Amino acid sequence: MERVSTEDAERDARVDRHGLSDPLGTTDVAVNHYRLAPGEGFPGGVHAHVDQEEVFYVVEGEATFETLAWRSDADRSSGEAASERGEVTVGEGEAIRFAPGEFQSGRNDSDGDLVALAIGAPRDSEDVRIPLACPECGRGDVRLETGGDEPKLVCPDCGDERVPGACPECGHEDLRVALGEGDRTVVVCQDCGAEFEDPPLRD
Repeated sequence: MERVSTEDAERDARVDRHGLSDPLGTTDVAVNHYRLAPGEGFPGGVHAHVDQEEVFYVVEGEATFETLAWRSDADRSSGEAASERGEVTVGEGEAIRFAPGEFQSGRNDSDGDLVALAIGAPRDSEDVRIPLACPECGRGDVRLETGGDEPKLVCPDCGDERVPGACPECGHEDLRVALGEGDRTVVVCQDCGAEFEDPPLRD
């Protein structure tokens, strides 16, 4: 048995997140505790874990999740537009589950703090996808690989690799995928708010 206080767990410098997996010694499940101020979001933008299911439990406040679903794997491979998208609000004492491969992004749209637990199984996710089309073959989602010196966008079909660049407007490097108008996704700079149809790429 292991016991830990969120205050004793290591805190992520970018967002008020305390990772509980290591202090608890979990081997099969990832557990993170978040406290998000109004206007803040869970890290990562719109993404899916192909090899992990995620559950978010709202302890205090309410979370708003953007969701995006493909009609079929064939549509994803061909880059066809998503058929289902929308927003789901999860209140205090409620939970939401995202199956492996379901695209989502969460944020705090309320006036008060959001406190939530994020639980993922298995613990380590190695196949994170973002809903951007491969510029080489048109597949509708690419794998985000962060294990090397710099992040890469890799097509799971043709193997095309691209390195994301900084915001052309302000030079900031924190860019995230968000849902835009209609069935399209956009890349948004987290510093200046500039939006781009396609991600800026390094040469």
